[in-house]
Amino acid sequence: MSRDIKIKKGLNINLKGEAEKTLSKAPRAKVFALRPENFHLVTPKLTVKEGAKIKAGEVLFYDKNQESVTFVSPVSGTLKSVERGPKRVITQLTIEADVKDEFLAHQPFDVEKADAEAIKAHLLASGCWPFIMQRPYHIIARTNKTPKAIFISGYTTAPLAADLDFALIGKEDDLQLAITALSKLTTGSVHVGVGQDSNSPLRFMKDCIVHNVSGPHPAGNVGVQIAQINPVNKGEVVWTVSAQDLVVMGELLRTGKFNAERVVALAGSSLGAPQYYTAKIGSAVAPLIQEAQLAEAHSRVISGDVLTGGTIGHDGYMGYYDNTICVIPEGDDYEFFGWNKPVFDKVSTTRALTFSWLQPKKKYALTTNTNGEHRAFVVTGNYEEVFPMDIYPLQTLKACMVKDLDQMEALGMYELAPEDFALTEFVCVSKQPHQRIIREGLDLMYNEIG
Repeated sequence: MSRDIKIKKGLNINLKGEAEKTLSKAPRAKVFALRPENFHLVTPKLTVKEGAKIKAGEVLFYDKNQESVTFVSPVSGTLKSVERGPKRVITQLTIEADVKDEFLAHQPFDVEKADAEAIKAHLLASGCWPFIMQRPYHIIARTNKTPKAIFISGYTTAPLAADLDFALIGKEDDLQLAITALSKLTTGSVHVGVGQDSNSPLRFMKDCIVHNVSGPHPAGNVGVQIAQINPVNKGEVVWTVSAQDLVVMGELLRTGKFNAERVVALAGSSLGAPQYYTAKIGSAVAPLIQEAQLAEAHSRVISGDVLTGGTIGHDGYMGYYDNTICVIPEGDDYEFFGWNKPVFDKVSTTRALTFSWLQPKKKYALTTNTNGEHRAFVVTGNYEEVFPMDIYPLQTLKACMVKDLDQMEALGMYELAPEDFALTEFVCVSKQPHQRIIREGLDLMYNEIG
């Protein structure tokens, strides 16, 4: 039985440079990279050496804290380099790709006849387990835990994010296989959120409960949907999986190949021809940017959406979990008396000298400029206007900053992830790094409470 989810609090940020819904195959990058920093709290232990020949789907490293969790190569080629930082921590594995991929073959998997343990073992051995994330703490799912429910969001509301209704077209068989497999790993149900009026392929899936979601951003965030359907309390665990990662899992179960290809939205006002491309996880972004006709050289390249993504530079690599690459103007210029004159070209939740509220559908070419310096928290109530979860955002941020574990527990930190505070960070007049504060708070809770 489905349940409609209607979100009223939030803010849609309409940006120029949305990807046109045409799909092209990206030119194959010569170099790919995996960055262990994409896997929070994972301590990588290498299984191959520099210079080794590897196949697509072959294990590159495993988590020292969970040795059964493996991470595999997205392409075949040669392990070109292993870069290390302070204390010899691995920061990046660079792979020089072959012209055509050679796959490490697994046997096709009969999901209908398999039990939970067999499915779990197959996902672990094939390198698909890192696609499953766990709340609390927003980390890769712990293998010794059984979730009370699994959540998948097929609805995107973040600015310039890839439209999943478009990206998932033609992937119905793989989506269904993955959902059926996941349904056997939980004591509860698999919950799938889709847009209220969308024709998402996920709408017609079996072995799950489909929910119609509507409202402004962050209605598409899986955390908001969890809070509406089955909130996470102390001692409980839920899992989340990205919709496009379901496709990789389903194809692995169906064919035995770890095909790390996904549909990527290349978007942003700095591009002349933003559109969708098929590209593999960890691909160098330079060939993609060249295809999309970079119109403004002084730009920032972001792997992920503009609110939650990370800066990677023009010579960087696509993040492991990302299906959006944004290129927007670098905001390192400042306006004379910019704080003391009417503003017509920026988005704001206030009506003090700003006029974006008069044109809610207008699109803006925003830069990375924060329009102000870091300062102490000011109690304005603007966080609550855009934060739809039943949690006090300001008090939660302050509890994290002072490391008050009891208060963090009482305020509901167990169901939070940094992305849930991306919008409050955007509207923050104090320019506080909300997502970093929440991430550090979750890490403290994990280390102290477990």
